Amino acid sequence: MKRIAILGSTGSIGRSTLNIVENYPERFQVTSLAAGSNVDAAVEQAQRWKPRVLSLTSEKNAHTLRARLQSAGVSGIEIAHGAAGNVRVATHPEVDFVVSAIVGVAGLEATYEAVKAGKTVGLANKECLVAAGELITAEARRQGNPLLPIDSEHNAVHQCLRGGRMEEVERIWLTASGGPFLHTPKAKFAALTVAEALNHPTWKMGRRITIDSATLMNKGFEVIEACRLFNLPPSSVDVIVHPQSTIHSMVEFVDGSILAQFSVTDMRLPILYALTYPERVKSDLRFPVSDLRHLDFRPPDMDKFPCLRLAYEAAEAGGAKPIALNAADEVAVAAFLEGGIRFSNIPEIIENVLLETRTQKIESIGQVLETDAAARQTALRHVERRSSKPPLPHAASAIWQGE
Repeated sequence: MKRIAILGSTGSIGRSTLNIVENYPERFQVTSLAAGSNVDAAVEQAQRWKPRVLSLTSEKNAHTLRARLQSAGVSGIEIAHGAAGNVRVATHPEVDFVVSAIVGVAGLEATYEAVKAGKTVGLANKECLVAAGELITAEARRQGNPLLPIDSEHNAVHQCLRGGRMEEVERIWLTASGGPFLHTPKAKFAALTVAEALNHPTWKMGRRITIDSATLMNKGFEVIEACRLFNLPPSSVDVIVHPQSTIHSMVEFVDGSILAQFSVTDMRLPILYALTYPERVKSDLRFPVSDLRHLDFRPPDMDKFPCLRLAYEAAEAGGAKPIALNAADEVAVAAFLEGGIRFSNIPEIIENVLLETRTQKIESIGQVLETDAAARQTALRHVERRSSKPPLPHAASAIWQGE
């Protein structure tokens, strides 16, 4: 029986993980949950799963949850809150496996502490590796525990790599759907609406990651994540636009052989793979091979989607630059979602923040968080210059994407 902690239990990855647990009760047990700010969902999950620990973002929400559970006759659950609560969820002594699914840097400290505590971690939070990948991967090597990717692209790479040794890898190909604006002229980007940007053609995701897909920043983060996970330079990680999203990633070996992984576009499959690795267990998540009729591929347009170019530049620079990239993106995307800036302003703000961020080596999680906070303040100043609205009250802090 594998005992599971979920950081981000009310978001899409968290709910999909709970669905897997429900379908395989003989294999998995929920031990602890971090449920964000959604008190209603937290009450429901507490009643259904009876975790040892349940954490929310604020002390006020934790107090409300405690009172509601008491009224419902639910007892025996430790209620925590904030960053310390997330760490408590991730490092609980009974936990074997931690699913890291809090979007943004809000789950960074808890993920790092889970690795330090010797837990096996399944990463659905790419920002952890973008901001602190060098620290997290080094600690995972020290502990001798794998970091198992849940992102569909990196999960696909992980599966393909079982067909060869790392020293035999020539390059990794990460596929991108191209997002909702693949065929939209760049001249129209300034007038694009939030609703249009949230209309992803393939995946159902949280709001921030959907906007990141529309700008291709999400793919840029995945480039950095792949470099960290598989210890490859940015020059060995290529992005290719594949609108059908059938092939999730490919690995090219030195002899010219290419292995590709394709499956249904359902996040439960990579979650199941990570939770059961190195086993494979039977599921009903079947891909209809008869539908495999037409596959399109094209190189990404980095002039039209400059966020991808900026991510490659940050990956090459390393240190503080990837941290600033993620922080500026969180602030800019939040401002766009609130109607404060235009879609076309997002890469402008990110590029300005990167230019103002000093290159430096990062040696601790504390330094990561300090660099992140400074980059957010810089991004806020650039947002304010482009917006007639007052500053967003939450934009300078890590954004919780639970639902």
